[in-house]
Amino acid sequence: MFIDLPRARIFFDVVGAQLAPGAEGMVERPTFIVLHGGPGFDHSTLRPYFDRFADTHQVIYIDHRGNGRSTGDFADMTLDRWADDIADFCKALGIIRPVVLGQSFGGMVAMHYAARHPDGPTKLILSSTAARMRYDVTLEVFARLGGDEAVAVARANLDNPSTETFDAYTRVCLPLYNPNPAPDAAAAMNRAIRKQDVTIHFFKNELRDMDLRPALSAIQCPVLVIASGHDPITPVICGEELAEAIGERARLEVFPDCGHGSYRDDPVGTEKVLRGFLAG
Repeated sequence: MFIDLPRARIFFDVVGAQLAPGAEGMVERPTFIVLHGGPGFDHSTLRPYFDRFADTHQVIYIDHRGNGRSTGDFADMTLDRWADDIADFCKALGIIRPVVLGQSFGGMVAMHYAARHPDGPTKLILSSTAARMRYDVTLEVFARLGGDEAVAVARANLDNPSTETFDAYTRVCLPLYNPNPAPDAAAAMNRAIRKQDVTIHFFKNELRDMDLRPALSAIQCPVLVIASGHDPITPVICGEELAEAIGERARLEVFPDCGHGSYRDDPVGTEKVLRGFLAG
């Protein structure tokens, strides 16, 4: 399905009903908006894992502006615009106080949305993401996981992103993101729509000097921060910085044996943590 927002047509998909039959009428269920990573990928990287939460929530997946099946110009591909798209999307569809989960880049959008629109989300889940990149630690983790070749390829891509450096990064470094991904998670990456020019645009521009920490104290809802011990691109220190910047509303959960997106390596353990947070 598509919805028109300012200067873009946004694709979204829905799993589960908003209204469920009850003994005394229709019962409204909470909305759970799930934001994919990248940028440059689409929401299919999160499918079918988060579909399971449709037993308690209406789950909505969004392809960010310019990503996947959504349209958009490079001039509008900024964190401000991506974050405001979530607020505009909710307003257009009459969604009030959703739970919002962001994975990786999607977490950057989610935290920025919650800071710019503190009355928006009722709960926030930030999975394998960062308020600022810690490339110094990233290179240390790549050295541990992949040795000198991984460090050289990662450094080249981080210093001067291009089609050539991202091709090498995809071949050498992406396989190091998860030590033991579930089969459905690996398949999801293979079927994803990928727009590498969008990835390069963000890495070369806004991501390089991004630091969202000063604004995060404006977030008013409970926040679950998930980090993983073998995540090279958003290592545990990024989760620690997030929790510290958000303050007392944040809870940090570390999966020591997982990589980028704990749901890929430990779907059962991650589901337990998520369900506890959603129900709490």
